[in-house]
Amino acid sequence: MTTLFFICLFLFLFMCVILCFAILIQEAKSLGLGASFGGDSSDSLFGTSTAEVLKKFTAYLSGAFLVVCLLLSLWSGAIGRYEALPLSEPPTAEEVE
Repeated sequence: MTTLFFICLFLFLFMCVILCFAILIQEAKSLGLGASFGGDSSDSLFGTSTAEVLKKFTAYLSGAFLVVCLLLSLWSGAIGRYEALPLSEPPTAEEVE
């Protein structure tokens, strides 16, 4: 179960990197990082509706980020509670008699 948690955590971190890249690649009002790739406001790498596609992709990815963040938070809390449970000791010979 812990292995599955760490696999999901790794995928979450990968999603964080993708989200950061999707945010940085978007064209700002002042052309920001989009101008550094050599394009002006009329050029587009993926077609004319690139801004809309990136906005939708970023919105869906940020929604998934929030949901997965909450799920991992609850999951890590459950793992912490499970590990903090005291283990019951086997009864001694005096208690059995």
